[in-house]
Amino acid sequence: MNYLRLSVTDLCNLRCQYCMPKDGIKKSDHQHNLTFEEIDGLVSELIELGVDKVRITGGEPLVRRNIIELITMIGRHNEIKDFAITTNGLLLKSMAKELKTAGIHRVNISLDSMNPTKFEKITRGGKLQEVLDGIEEALRIGLTPVKINVVLIGGFNEDEIVDFVELTKDKDIDVRFIELMPIGEVAHWSVNKFIPNTTVLDKVPLLESIKSKDIHAPASYYKLPGAKGKVGLISAISCKFCKDCNRLRLTSEGKLKYCLHSNNELDLKQLLKGSEDIQRAIQSFVYEKPLEHSIEQGNYVNLDMVRVGG
Repeated sequence: MNYLRLSVTDLCNLRCQYCMPKDGIKKSDHQHNLTFEEIDGLVSELIELGVDKVRITGGEPLVRRNIIELITMIGRHNEIKDFAITTNGLLLKSMAKELKTAGIHRVNISLDSMNPTKFEKITRGGKLQEVLDGIEEALRIGLTPVKINVVLIGGFNEDEIVDFVELTKDKDIDVRFIELMPIGEVAHWSVNKFIPNTTVLDKVPLLESIKSKDIHAPASYYKLPGAKGKVGLISAISCKFCKDCNRLRLTSEGKLKYCLHSNNELDLKQLLKGSEDIQRAIQSFVYEKPLEHSIEQGNYVNLDMVRVGG
């Protein structure tokens, strides 16, 4: 388990339909969130246990106040070989240069439609051009490869699959199609709009399978002949990759999770207040991780995606 998904906030400047309820969520009290010093301290503990890959997530991480300061703190750990961030891209154009200076190597951008009207609908108010400008800036300054995460939604964006694949032709962009996962209060909404990732291969038969250098990569990768970027299929529902999972998730409130699809968690913020050996507690917790999740049997996680950290 060498990969930490670090959520720094449950706040977001979008309200994506599959991520949170229409009326939003009850925001966590600021005093319940980990401080920068607590986050950096826990990252240090996890590094000593073998973590060498860190991804900053949210909510939307770029809305957390003074986020560059936190990223700079984490970026000073030389043991981290891969330091990345996942964002919706709205603030990326103005912050990309600072992110790179602070230590971020590359960026993932969530984008489910390249149609301005559809994008505004699925995000409940987002402006597509702001995201596209952020992508161009990330490419310009070298936060690459830029990975675009597309959640496949039946009846919404399957007609844009070809357009997304075309983005990989001439630019250092990897497009990854992710199966819609039933999580939190929008679980049943998601189930009704699920389509399998095999739809991508049906739509673009020219895609050729390629081998990933990362044995833990959740995506199966493909490529158009002669393309600069890749196409990834992440099939958490139709084809589980639990046996290769190397991820831990830490929520903004300090709850450690060993599986996105499990309600089990370890309260590290509470442990910081006591004298218990945190590393030993983490090891004991992780050893309880089941062989695989059972989401396909209707065992959905209670937390909304915006709180889990994706």
